[in-house]
Amino acid sequence: MGSTLPKQFLLLHDKPVLYYTLKAFLEAYDDLQIVLVLPEEYSDIGKEVIDAYFDYSRIQVTFGGETRFHSVQNGLRLVREECIVFVHDAVRCLVSQDLIRECYEHASIMGTAVPVVRPKDSIRLLNEESNDNEVLDRNKIVMVQTPQTFHSKILLPAFNIDYKEQFTDEATVVESFGLKISLVEGDEYNIKITKPFDLLVAEVLLEKMNLLPQ
Repeated sequence: MGSTLPKQFLLLHDKPVLYYTLKAFLEAYDDLQIVLVLPEEYSDIGKEVIDAYFDYSRIQVTFGGETRFHSVQNGLRLVREECIVFVHDAVRCLVSQDLIRECYEHASIMGTAVPVVRPKDSIRLLNEESNDNEVLDRNKIVMVQTPQTFHSKILLPAFNIDYKEQFTDEATVVESFGLKISLVEGDEYNIKITKPFDLLVAEVLLEKMNLLPQ
């Protein structure tokens, strides 16, 4: 992004990216509780966002870890009751309440719900060792989004296993624990802000989705 400030704190229509993410989840369910996992050195900024726009009755803050696995592990330590757990990227600030609810309903039945979308472009697999590449059937490939959603009886014990480098998300951890992942249809608007271009797209989509802050 070219900024020293973490992406979740960059401004989007004069509000931090994190604001839109928290708002979507808090408004999806009245009894939903949030565990906000932040880099320790930026936790004060995160608390300022909560102070400015929300309250602490439904939000707890904890620190992140060395990897995504360890950050999620830290967050899960604050899950005290049996429940459905959403794990969401703070920079996916356009997540819809419809997708949140769909993931909840699906995970309530199947135990897991991971949103995915199909690629539109042709896809090739690179083999750097042989300096070669091959085309892949894009109809057999999906791109994974968040919120990755699980029953706590599945997710909590899965995160008690030792960390492995192939753990790129919660689904890979649960699979390593020996369980199957159930997919749900994601949302093309549920983009992940990683580059300046994504921030520009998010500004337009906020207007289109009538999500501009009042």
